Amino acid sequence: MCRLLGVSKQAYYKHVDKVMLKVAEEAFVVEFVRGIRQKDPGIGGNKLWLMYRNLFGEKRSVGYNRFYDILERYALKVRKRKRRVSTTDSRHNFPLYPNLVKNLIPTAPCQLIVSDITYIPFWPQGEKGENDFCYLSLVTDCYTKEIIGYSVGDTLSAQYPQEALEMALGHYGERDLPELIHHSDRGVQYASYAYTSRLKDNHIRISMTESGNPKDNAVAERVNNTIKNELLKGKKFSGIKQVRDAVQAAVDFYNNERPHLSLGA
Repeated sequence: MCRLLGVSKQAYYKHVDKVMLKVAEEAFVVEFVRGIRQKDPGIGGNKLWLMYRNLFGEKRSVGYNRFYDILERYALKVRKRKRRVSTTDSRHNFPLYPNLVKNLIPTAPCQLIVSDITYIPFWPQGEKGENDFCYLSLVTDCYTKEIIGYSVGDTLSAQYPQEALEMALGHYGERDLPELIHHSDRGVQYASYAYTSRLKDNHIRISMTESGNPKDNAVAERVNNTIKNELLKGKKFSGIKQVRDAVQAAVDFYNNERPHLSLGA
């Protein structure tokens, strides 16, 4: 065969080695991506590439374009669904507060925290039955993008956002918080006297959105979307306990492993 092709045996075996190396590299990328997707089913290509390169180094990694080609070839790209269920009820008589963060860009942790609620479906009677909803309350430090408080509840009661707030306060320990701003929508949970009183007790300034525009609380909305449509993507739960366990694992991965492009990390 080498004589017919006009190449030496050495060139032939060198070509075979290159082919085998290419196949091995592709298989390795596929297994790496599938392993990460077990923890974060909806994570996108950019973050996968950063995690892959940071873990194995530039010299031992395939290039950016080839990485994306492999994702395409093995159908590893994700499509994110867009669906929204309202978790905000602004029809209440509690006092409202001005938006203090319109032009604020935090420069350090513990300057601005943002809170929001999102829904997560579960199927008590199995996937063929009707689904129900539980509600995830999150508190995020706007500078570090770290989730510092969370709670999963079976209703939209203010109890669960308050539990998330208590976890966030515990995260800061005994620190004085006079410079800290808490920003949220105008939902009844965040406007309730129980919630705002807890903020005032800790000398935390209260800020609220001025409309229903998601951009008014963009960081919180983005974190909601990441947890629900990326980290919990495609997962089916039969009850709230399963949701709580999954959220705990998702928050740990989000805080400690997942890259945050807005931080350059």
